[in-house]
Amino acid sequence: METSEIILSGDTAGIEWRLPVLRFKGSDPKVPKVYIQAALHANELPGTALIHFLCEMLREAEKAGQILGDITIVPHANPIGAAQSHFGELQGRFDLGTRTNFNRDFPLISVRERDGLVENLDQYGVVDRLKRQLMHMALGCDLVIDLHCDDESLQYAYIDDAFWPEAADLASALDMEAVLLSDGESSAFEEAVGYAWKHEVAGDKKALLPGKLSVTVELRGGRDVYPEMAKKDAAGLFKFLASRGAIETAVALGPFTGPAVPLDNIEMIRAPEAGTVLFHRNIGEKVGEGELLATIITRPGMADGTVEVRAPQAGLIVTRSSERLVRRRADLMKIACASASKAARKPGALEN
Repeated sequence: METSEIILSGDTAGIEWRLPVLRFKGSDPKVPKVYIQAALHANELPGTALIHFLCEMLREAEKAGQILGDITIVPHANPIGAAQSHFGELQGRFDLGTRTNFNRDFPLISVRERDGLVENLDQYGVVDRLKRQLMHMALGCDLVIDLHCDDESLQYAYIDDAFWPEAADLASALDMEAVLLSDGESSAFEEAVGYAWKHEVAGDKKALLPGKLSVTVELRGGRDVYPEMAKKDAAGLFKFLASRGAIETAVALGPFTGPAVPLDNIEMIRAPEAGTVLFHRNIGEKVGEGELLATIITRPGMADGTVEVRAPQAGLIVTRSSERLVRRRADLMKIACASASKAARKPGALEN
């Protein structure tokens, strides 16, 4: 394993961040090259734990001469966000300087413009320099895996239609409980990588990208950082890499049996009013249309001081908020459904 650092000078004097990069050199240039990163949202750490145990497995495979494809790993992709605390709480999702989500506003370019990402970097602020260098590394590979987590959540992934159903092998290897088929219309990291591949030829957008993969994996919830979970997920990702030929070892993957639904079929359950949330249903449960999901205590102690939140249609509860005091229109749940939601949705990501 080779290690290096990308040094990011800050936008104010005397500050810099160091971004460790780990590389395993493959022996066969014809097999897929792999890029894996974690904690782009700096406070989402299940992926960093996964990578710690995955690297143990890869070092053993390296000793045995089993690494066939180049594997590049960034264990914690956002040292800038990791340094942001506000009143004792880590603020790793949004850059406090620009109010921009660290997983938005990646450049939408053709893969042929890859080298331009790292030209004249000094003209950009440090967050944009970080994004450009991450994307530059990813676009040199064939399999790109961005490890995240949700709030309280099942194991699931956002996978562009261009990679489905070929990517069902990843869903199987990681025992995912759902797949959300994205439309590729946001500027999030994994969608920007997919955009670059789709638009390799100007004016000729590819609908399918066989042999390629760019995916956001949601490794359950933010508090699901445990050694046995991380080891299991690391073993699953190792099996996936082997199944795609990057590692020389025999594996057998079963079929993915969970739901795979487009983002238009996701019911975003939001709080109609502010108050204290009492959840009646949990992640992983299937609910029917009209079933009671939560009660919000809007005026404690008053006879008419509650509001009910019910399911707009039947589906699987994929995520749930960990907050119990919510603002009006706060996200409470995501429910994966067989039919499209009646709520209007703009193309792109479900949340900011």
